[in-house]
Amino acid sequence: MEKETQRNISLTGNIQFTGLRLKEPMQISAGFTGVKEAMRHTFKEMGIVRSMKTLLEMNQEDGFRCPSCAWPVPEHPSKIAEYCENGAKALADEATRDHIGAEFFTKHSVEELSLLSDYELNKLGRVVEPLVLKPDKIHYEPISWQDAFELIADELHQLKDPNEAIFYTSGRSSNEAAFLYGMFARAFGTNNMPDCSNMCHESSGVALSQTLGIGKGSVTLDDLYGAEVVLVVGQNPGTNHPRMLSALEKCKRNGGKVISINPLEETGLVNFKNPQNVSDMLGSGQPIADVHLPVRINEDVALAKLILKKLVALDAKNSNVLDHPFIVEYVEGYDALIEDLRQYDEEFLQRRTGVSMRKIDQVAQLLAEKSKIIVCWAMGLTQHKNAVECIQEYVNILLLKGAIGKPFAGTCPVRGHSNVQGDRSVGIMHYVNKTLNEKIKEHLNFDPPTEPGYDTVHAIQAMHYEKAKVFVCLGGNFVMAASDTAYTAKAVQNCNLTVQISTKLNRSHLVTGRTALLLPTFGRSEKDEKNGTAQFLTMESSTGKVRQSKGILKPASEHIKSEPEIIALLAHTYFKGNHSMDWFALGQNYDLIRELIDKTVKGFKNTSERSKGFGYYLPNNVRERDFRMLPNGMARLTINTLPEHNLQPDELLLMTIRSHDQFNTTIYGLNDRYRGIHNERRVVFMNKKDMAKRNLQRLDVINLHSNYDGVKRTAEQFLVVPYNIPKGNMAAYFPETNLLVPIDQFADKSQTPISKSIKVTVEKVD
Repeated sequence: MEKETQRNISLTGNIQFTGLRLKEPMQISAGFTGVKEAMRHTFKEMGIVRSMKTLLEMNQEDGFRCPSCAWPVPEHPSKIAEYCENGAKALADEATRDHIGAEFFTKHSVEELSLLSDYELNKLGRVVEPLVLKPDKIHYEPISWQDAFELIADELHQLKDPNEAIFYTSGRSSNEAAFLYGMFARAFGTNNMPDCSNMCHESSGVALSQTLGIGKGSVTLDDLYGAEVVLVVGQNPGTNHPRMLSALEKCKRNGGKVISINPLEETGLVNFKNPQNVSDMLGSGQPIADVHLPVRINEDVALAKLILKKLVALDAKNSNVLDHPFIVEYVEGYDALIEDLRQYDEEFLQRRTGVSMRKIDQVAQLLAEKSKIIVCWAMGLTQHKNAVECIQEYVNILLLKGAIGKPFAGTCPVRGHSNVQGDRSVGIMHYVNKTLNEKIKEHLNFDPPTEPGYDTVHAIQAMHYEKAKVFVCLGGNFVMAASDTAYTAKAVQNCNLTVQISTKLNRSHLVTGRTALLLPTFGRSEKDEKNGTAQFLTMESSTGKVRQSKGILKPASEHIKSEPEIIALLAHTYFKGNHSMDWFALGQNYDLIRELIDKTVKGFKNTSERSKGFGYYLPNNVRERDFRMLPNGMARLTINTLPEHNLQPDELLLMTIRSHDQFNTTIYGLNDRYRGIHNERRVVFMNKKDMAKRNLQRLDVINLHSNYDGVKRTAEQFLVVPYNIPKGNMAAYFPETNLLVPIDQFADKSQTPISKSIKVTVEKVD
């Protein structure tokens, strides 16, 4: 289409290698090196004095929540360092002294900027004034806030159907912003509210809702301290949730055991030097994983079935292995599960996993002897075609062991973005919640839509087929975070208007609709005052605790606005001040927003007061062993099948991963020191036997191809790095390899992209 080619935008930047230096993978995480890297990043971006002052307030009682991951804050945090290396990097990234505005964009077109890498784009700094990219133009121009709101309102009013608008949410937003955003979308008339959870932990929500009755984890932070066994599955906490290592260290010191289940052996689970612990820092650190099971990509169902078979066999010899009283009282499906397990041969399951039987026996014996068991997981489980079944097979283990609804046991899906769980709690969802709709009618006095909206995948498809024409993003880097990058880019370019509410420049500000708005907003660390009164926001952690966050830094510019105010003023403009909700007032006083949350959202009560200090836990039925919302009032064991990848002889399974110098699609640097990678991102980790079979040598250049339903997708120019990864498996960083993930290949029931098990072939570049 003509409007797709109006601007010549690159999706990859000018592809070039940046000077790879290879070292041996590290065996110790954090420690003095982690402290040094944290200080280097913050001092460079923020200055020494400003950095130290701000870091001391991060995750403290009266301070601000870390803008990085959603790991909970302990009841008694360290007064000097309740943050990790990546949290410090996230702070430095949003609080940088580098700023860009209209003058910068006058000099640099979106076409020119698109030739930069994602790392280079991020390093340009904070956007400090609202900007518009007009039709057929290639330079952003300044626009007043009111003109921006009127432009959006006019486009929305011109739509023939409210479902032609899509309102996407990133997990970085606060409960207050997400609540207003979700209510505006509903008041406008649509449930088209895709969010980043659709791309990551939606599988967890579906799996847990079907088996336990709530789409959240059941454990608290204190439960991890006293657990006898913690399974860390499909997760790399040393890079993605480093403060989790402190909890695992405490578990180990209390006598607990940690089992790592992942294709890669990650440094954080090998050994951890806790920067909060002098003896750790001066000594040899704390070994974390007692056993590592290097399972092949997407063979977790086979592994969990094998462990279940062994537990059942051990229980036949000693009936105390399984918790039969718990099963009888709280669980249905036991006989069907036992019958299913009988169909599988242990040797067959073991061969599929690629893990030695000796190690599997070791884990099974450990689980047989203990009952306080926690299973933690992340995207290594959630982003497969059978992701829901992967998670449910591990839930089967917990249910047979009675490791649900008691101290030091349960489920722990470890979320990424710092408030992705809170966003969903306060109403960001594409499906219809009848109870929430009733509360909206009762307390907000409007009728919300009753038809489901688009999730992320289907929102992209709707834009691609021009069924949606206005696309609004509350945070994030949508084009690069979503699957099938080229398809997604074309879909976004089909829109009449795209709106990005952001702190910094990213590629989604360059790949736009015919008209585009870039609306700059506050960072988590910035002070938010309205009419002389300091405002605060709230977030929900991975373990379901709601607490306050108050920024302390002067905002990057007097021309930026907070997310709640932006949403409120947009709604006020759209409704012309004539609506049952007083949008303008809500944008000026966040206590008013929380009062509405308390009235309409299940579990929230007196939030303005109870969120002070270290906050309060939302209700969780699993902790009370209350399964009344499920059919028959019982937790459910499930029958799950083994995946069939049907690989061709030349195909391998690729999983996308993060480097240690990134958070989601935000690239802080070019190093991944734990894996021995320095100054490069375009690398592929391969097993030496797979390399030899394809006549590949260390640092050969290759292209990667995926071929689904006759459509060939290519990611160009990667360096081969031999690595300890199971034969037949590969790993490479996202977002560089997201373009290999087909838009129509996603998890059954949850529609989460298959980013952790992509069938690919390798082409050597001469």
